[in-house]
Amino acid sequence: MSETVLEVRDLRVAVGALEVIHGISFVLLARRRTGLIGESGSGKTLTALAIMGLLPDGLGATGDVRYRGQDLLEQRERDLCRIRGDRIAMVFQEPMTALNPVMKIGDQVAEPLRLHRGLNRKQAQAAAREALERVHLPQAEERLNAYPHQLSGGQRQRAMIAMATACSPELLIADEPTTALDVTVQAQILQLLMELVEDEGSSLLLITHDLPVVANVCQQVLVLYGGHIVESGETMTVFNQPRHPYTRALVDAIPALDEDVPDRKLRTIPGSVPSLGEFPPGCPFRNRCPRADEACAVMPPFEDNLACWHPLA
Repeated sequence: MSETVLEVRDLRVAVGALEVIHGISFVLLARRRTGLIGESGSGKTLTALAIMGLLPDGLGATGDVRYRGQDLLEQRERDLCRIRGDRIAMVFQEPMTALNPVMKIGDQVAEPLRLHRGLNRKQAQAAAREALERVHLPQAEERLNAYPHQLSGGQRQRAMIAMATACSPELLIADEPTTALDVTVQAQILQLLMELVEDEGSSLLLITHDLPVVANVCQQVLVLYGGHIVESGETMTVFNQPRHPYTRALVDAIPALDEDVPDRKLRTIPGSVPSLGEFPPGCPFRNRCPRADEACAVMPPFEDNLACWHPLA
């Protein structure tokens, strides 16, 4: 059985008195690729930022987030910095805002190597070039002296992946790493992530709303809605036999390329994700769920990888 790399227990994130992540629990195993899926506003990015200790001002996290037995939520910032970027790293959703606009790409990729590996400037720059070459960034030597605005979106994402993987982290969190990229570049970035985690033996937590991507990349999946994990399990089992109505709605909304009726309308999920603080009490999906009744006014327990009073057969 695979070792546990990260164990999350009863993670809660709140803005003042308003709780937005509601006691979620999951385990990430060594060398496993896990997808965290759900619509925008479900709490995926907040979950990742809480794990990394990077929540914005005004938000606080409680619970247990244990990396190799160390509770990350209890670490001092100085101690957390020794783990973050070294053993656990994150690829952010938008590299143009995550990269430092006034710092050369080479210096940004070299920074974790100098901080965590103790390399001098010359050694770190050489290692940074190798890291850029490893992510197949064209003209890697020249890109060392480029600034983020001088790179295309796909090139910036490769640079960010190079920075995140420079120290060969044991856990890589990728938050919507292919947003705003065309399909060709998207496929290249996803293939690159898979190659890197395979080569390094890393675990991957891939955050996305793109179910086909998760089906191709991830071995297990966590379905998040309204700050609750509503279903989890082996990816193809969950996608082929979804038991939660929300998971079924997500799967049904995937466009089919082999539809017999070319003008058939795309399936959609009724309604929209409520704003923070506006989810209904009980099951957060009940105001959009065709199976909801009065029992759903109470949040069902998460048992047997499912939180639903009326699961699908």
